[in-house]
Amino acid sequence: MTLPAAPPAVPPELRQLALAALLQSDPQQKVLLSHALQAQAATLSIASTAPIAPPAGLPGCPPRPELRSHLDVPKRSPHTPAGLAALLHAVTHIEFNAINLALDAAWRFDNMPAAYYRDWIRVAAEEAHHFSLLRTQLQAMGYDYGDFPAHTGLWDMTHKTAGDVLARMALVPRTLEARGLDATPAMQAKLRKVGTPDALAAVAILDIILRDEIGHVAIGNHWYRHLCSERGLDPVATYAELARRYEAPRLKGPFNVDARRAAGFDEDELALLGG
Repeated sequence: MTLPAAPPAVPPELRQLALAALLQSDPQQKVLLSHALQAQAATLSIASTAPIAPPAGLPGCPPRPELRSHLDVPKRSPHTPAGLAALLHAVTHIEFNAINLALDAAWRFDNMPAAYYRDWIRVAAEEAHHFSLLRTQLQAMGYDYGDFPAHTGLWDMTHKTAGDVLARMALVPRTLEARGLDATPAMQAKLRKVGTPDALAAVAILDIILRDEIGHVAIGNHWYRHLCSERGLDPVATYAELARRYEAPRLKGPFNVDARRAAGFDEDELALLGG
């Protein structure tokens, strides 16, 4: 008797693997999955162009840190060891969220070019590297990720823009993540004034993060303009309308104009910032 041949194994697809990484709640496992996905990205099929229904439990997050409104997260002076750790923990939490943001961009939206998905997988891996650098520094100081409360702001906008990739590109990488370009130099100046070995180690990590975040915002700018071109929309006017519709945070200076220019904001957009 001849047994029927086993059906061929279905190779893993990039979008499904990105979703699996997004659902992972253990931070270290999420980091490992993000790096593994980037290592395989060039050889993976993207998946069908059909939408993938969002499962429950997004994003996967550990039981700690305790998540609060940003208004309920206490501010501490970085001139004390605990205050410095709290500041670094806040940045570490931003980078953990940034892994989730990139993975979500990679799995959620259908009918984008293959380069779009591979761009966001690369971003997820770089954000995972940033998270690991910061977590290692926290651990060297006697703390760990989860030891301080954190806020939910970044994911809130991700949820609001889940229905439109144009809104997502406009208001997450080009707005929320671009604010990091503005905030990082001031944070580094504050840490240099603290002057301890731990504070200066954090300055060096922030150099790496700032360099990479310019590239991440540039990816958001590229795909935002690609989508505007496809839809016959003016990028500047459309951004203003999306910011109003989705109640995006109002941008406040000082602005890191050089970093924003390097990330692909044009002169008209920079002029509208008002300095």
